[in-house]
Amino acid sequence: MTKAFIAETIQQSTEITAVAAHKVAGTLVDAIVAEMKKSGKFTLPGFGTFTVRKTKARKGVNPRLGTPIKIKAGKTVRFKASPTLKKEM
Repeated sequence: MTKAFIAETIQQSTEITAVAAHKVAGTLVDAIVAEMKKSGKFTLPGFGTFTVRKTKARKGVNPRLGTPIKIKAGKTVRFKASPTLKKEM
């Protein structure tokens, strides 16, 4: 799913201009990202929950050279589907 797909869906369902629909889609994505930064998770009822998790630093292997490398600690986003979404699938 892309931001353009979301904008097109909004435009078709509300009969607004394409420019306005793209602005709404962008604002929606920005709001989701801001909420995830603030609280560490975002729940969309009936769809699922996105959570931010920390990853530890670890050792890895360069696939091209086969040499060991260090991978820094970071953050990743996980998704857990809601029971409603699981039923629909």
